[in-house]
Amino acid sequence: MTQMNQLEAWLAQEQEVNARLQAGAGPGVAKPEHLAGKTGLEMMQAMLRGELPYPPIAKTLDFMLVEVGEGRAVFQGTPGPAHLNPMGTIHGGWYATLLDSALGCAVHTMMPPGRGYTTAELGVNLVRAINAKAPRVRAEGKVIHCGRQLATAEARLFGPDGTLYAHATTTCLVFELPQAARPAA
Repeated sequence: MTQMNQLEAWLAQEQEVNARLQAGAGPGVAKPEHLAGKTGLEMMQAMLRGELPYPPIAKTLDFMLVEVGEGRAVFQGTPGPAHLNPMGTIHGGWYATLLDSALGCAVHTMMPPGRGYTTAELGVNLVRAINAKAPRVRAEGKVIHCGRQLATAEARLFGPDGTLYAHATTTCLVFELPQAARPAA
């Protein structure tokens, strides 16, 4: 697929997902009763369908979840003027947040009901500056290992032409959610 065809496919998918999100719950935080008994994958799929709110940071930093599957999450972002650092390039924190979202959500898809996780370590390697040649970038996170106490994942941030801009890894602590924090069944 050519770069232009890839970008057109990405934009079409973005438009489709955005329409569902805007018609659905919008930005916010899901209520415990809406999460009761759902796996992490079911929660992420419900968010993509617009049935659960999506995180407000997605609007702030202009990125969105576009795909999820077991052990996998893909985010698409629009690097723009609001994300520039003093040198006129996209701030490394934007890269890191997009990658962290893909990593964490990939791990989230592996959580059974009543289990949670938190990031214990995040490592990000920036390999190339994002420029005007990349009107959209994608962060694809994939779980490497998910056990009872630890999960690890890796992610890549790339453009529609396949150019790699950054890659990252994470280690997450996995735990039983306290009863008070668990959605009522």
